[in-house]
Amino acid sequence: MTAHLPLPPVPDPFRLPFHYGALHQIGVDWLVDPDPVRALLAKQHPHLTAAAFEDGRALVSLNYQLYFAQYAFGGGVTQEIELNIIAFPTTEGARLPRLSYAQYAQGWDQTKLLGIARVHVVCDNPFAIRAGRELYAEPKHPGWFEAGLPSLNGPAGETWTVRCKSATIGPDDTLEKEPSPLLDLTAELDGLTPVAANSAPITGYGTDQEGRLLAGPMNVYQPYRWYDLAAPEHAGRTRLTFHAPGGGLGDDFRALLDDEPPAIGAWTFQSPPVAAHNRPYYLPTEPRL
Repeated sequence: MTAHLPLPPVPDPFRLPFHYGALHQIGVDWLVDPDPVRALLAKQHPHLTAAAFEDGRALVSLNYQLYFAQYAFGGGVTQEIELNIIAFPTTEGARLPRLSYAQYAQGWDQTKLLGIARVHVVCDNPFAIRAGRELYAEPKHPGWFEAGLPSLNGPAGETWTVRCKSATIGPDDTLEKEPSPLLDLTAELDGLTPVAANSAPITGYGTDQEGRLLAGPMNVYQPYRWYDLAAPEHAGRTRLTFHAPGGGLGDDFRALLDDEPPAIGAWTFQSPPVAAHNRPYYLPTEPRL
């Protein structure tokens, strides 16, 4: 009989679950050579196994998030980008269905064991960096962003552009921006018809300093929009450029995606608006006869 494991601690001042007031997100997926993926998982998440899809290839995903959270003291806006490997706990492999990438992307894995093994997370909020490290064992680093995304308050279109640059955490937990770019991501999804994808909750995996494997589900309360990019004519719709120097972040990005294979798919989520301030109109100021 298996003994029940205790829940991981929630240190002060954090509270769980963490509620998002609004979320805007894009993920881009690549099917890649499994050997570098397995080597990186063995080093960073030894209790996880990389999922195998078409031709035995592994799946690497890069996702950008812009989110708002409301606290008792006010509100905050955070941006981050994650480099993830799609993986599952090695001891649970027999429970998994056999899926193609398209089936996985549309949420067919109802076990939710196929999750995101975080390799690197770059974030512009020191408080969120601390929360990610302490609560979910995320390998989270400081950075900052210049982003353009589809918006009801902007021109029509479905193009996402994300530029991530380096940063450090200074005194009093302030983010100190640096000019050095880390990566650029562009996804031109204009003219494509997305499919509603019931992929949430998404299980995020982390490995803490004691080597314990953590799983943290994230619920999103409406479907994602998934874009199938497998056709050859879509090969140029995504562009990814690495600028990060050698070292952990740069080496791991290049090991997984150095030859930049064509993206196999993309997925987005944007919170619906909750209010609209409408166009004004003139009122007559002269008395009516």
